[in-house]
Amino acid sequence: MALASLLILLTAAGYALLCATRPFAPCRKCSGIGVRTRRRTITLCRRCHGTRARLRIGRRLLNNSRTIHAQGTRPQPADRKAAPWQ
Repeated sequence: MALASLLILLTAAGYALLCATRPFAPCRKCSGIGVRTRRRTITLCRRCHGTRARLRIGRRLLNNSRTIHAQGTRPQPADRKAAPWQ
């Protein structure tokens, strides 16, 4: 049981390291070419928009968690003091 847990932990750590070092992977829809042939026309891939790469799921999760954390920990603006004449 401990060996299986260790293996899962190492796999997750390896994927996290991969997402940190290489955040982009080849597009699966167009096989990293950037264009798709449909019937007799050649069009840009709808999934990668012709960039030939996509953001990995783990990196997307990391970016979203960073955004949520940054929005939740920003200092709130100070309350405005009421003017003395009010």
